[in-house]
Amino acid sequence: MVVLNNNNALLRVYSRMVSCSFIALTCMACFMFESMRGAITQLCLIAFYVFSFQCYQDKESPGTTYYAFLCIGLGSTVFVQILFFVPFLWLLAATQLNALSWRTLAASLLGLLTPYWFAAGWMVLQNDFHMLTKHFTELATILPVADYSGVTLQQTAVFAFTAVLALTGMIHFWRNSSYDKIRTRQLYGYFSSMTLLTALFLVLQPQHYDILMRLMIVNTAPLAAHFITLTHTKITNLAFIVITVVCLVLTAYNTWMSSSIF
Repeated sequence: MVVLNNNNALLRVYSRMVSCSFIALTCMACFMFESMRGAITQLCLIAFYVFSFQCYQDKESPGTTYYAFLCIGLGSTVFVQILFFVPFLWLLAATQLNALSWRTLAASLLGLLTPYWFAAGWMVLQNDFHMLTKHFTELATILPVADYSGVTLQQTAVFAFTAVLALTGMIHFWRNSSYDKIRTRQLYGYFSSMTLLTALFLVLQPQHYDILMRLMIVNTAPLAAHFITLTHTKITNLAFIVITVVCLVLTAYNTWMSSSIF
C-alpha cells in the first residue's frame, strides 16, 4: 500500500495516511486474520493495482497489463469468484485508465490463464483433471442470495463502519476533486467503483465475507485517507475523532471476542 500511494501520488501532500488507514481497518477486523485465502487474495488485488495503474493512458503496455492480470489469476487460484470482477476491471481500464486496447486485452487474458497453464501441466503429469474441473465449477454454483444467517455481530459492525467510511470518503473526494490532478481523479473513480461493486457482491453473497471484506478495505483505505488528510474544518476534525474512537472500540471488541477466552 505504501508503494501504491507513492507511485501514484494518491494524496497531494506528503502523508502515509493511505497505508495507515489500511493497517487500522485491517487490524480492526482481526477476526479475519486466520483466513490465509483472504490474505493471498488481498495481496493479489493490491499488486494488481500497483501494476495496472502504471498503464494509465498507455494502450501499448501489454507487458505491464499481463503482470497486473497475472495477479488476478493467482488470486483466483484460491478464490475463483474474483474472476467475476474481470469484466468490470476491463471496463474500468477503458473508462478510468484509458488503457484498454486489443493488445492489452489479449495480454490480460494471457495473464489470467498463466497460473492455470502451469496447473494444467501438473495435472497432465498426475493424470487427474478433477481438481481443475471442481475449481471452476464453483463459478456456476450460486449460493443462496442475501443469506445472513451466518453473519455475526462483529462482521456486521465492521462492514457498516467501513461502508460509512467509504461513503464519506467518496462524497468528500467528489466535492473537492477540482484540487486534484485529472489522473488522481480517475484513480479515485476506480477505487469508488470497486468499493461499490465489492460492497454489492458482499451484500448478495455474505458467505464470502472474509475475503470480500478484505478487498473492500483495500479500496476504502485511499478514500478514507483522502478525507482524513485533506480536511481541516471543525466538523471534519470532530469526524476524525469519532472515526478514530469507533475504530479503536471495534478493534478492542473484535480482539476480545476473538480471544481464546471465547
